[in-house]
Amino acid sequence: MSKIDTTRPFLPVRIAVMTVSDSRTLETDTSGQALVSRIEGAGHVLADRTIVRDDVQQITEQLRNWINDPLVDVVITNGGTGVTGRDVTPEAFEDVLEKRIEGFGELFRMLSYRKIGTSTIQSRALAGVANGTYLFALPGSTGAVKDGWDDILVFQLDSRHRPCNFVELMPRLREHLSEGDHHG
Repeated sequence: MSKIDTTRPFLPVRIAVMTVSDSRTLETDTSGQALVSRIEGAGHVLADRTIVRDDVQQITEQLRNWINDPLVDVVITNGGTGVTGRDVTPEAFEDVLEKRIEGFGELFRMLSYRKIGTSTIQSRALAGVANGTYLFALPGSTGAVKDGWDDILVFQLDSRHRPCNFVELMPRLREHLSEGDHHG
């Protein structure tokens, strides 16, 4: 199970939050605000926050901006992970991901199943890495955002979490993008 090793230092990460919605504003974005509150409450830095329409091109463009920003370590989206015609966040992620983190979506749905039963199958939550930046796509409901953060991300984005965590891997995420050819 999850264990925090308090003898290790906490390393805050810079997290950008994107809400994918055609109807929400910053004032009505309760799931985005729940995520921001949890990020800041855990001691991390909110690097940026925006709301983007359910449009693959707009989502992809914002993801690329953050992926290429050295001041953003992690991107967490909420919304657009369902199966309706307007739900296109996973398709936008596919345009930018270099590596998928398969277990994230699987674990999210397993944990969600305990709360909402078989309805969890409608979620296409996913995660991956692009240009050394972690990307996580959560469903848009406030409950799903809380579950994704409280049950997975709060631990994996904590440098003190044992036996391992995403933060300790951050220095190595860009190994394949090294400046020169290093043939050994």
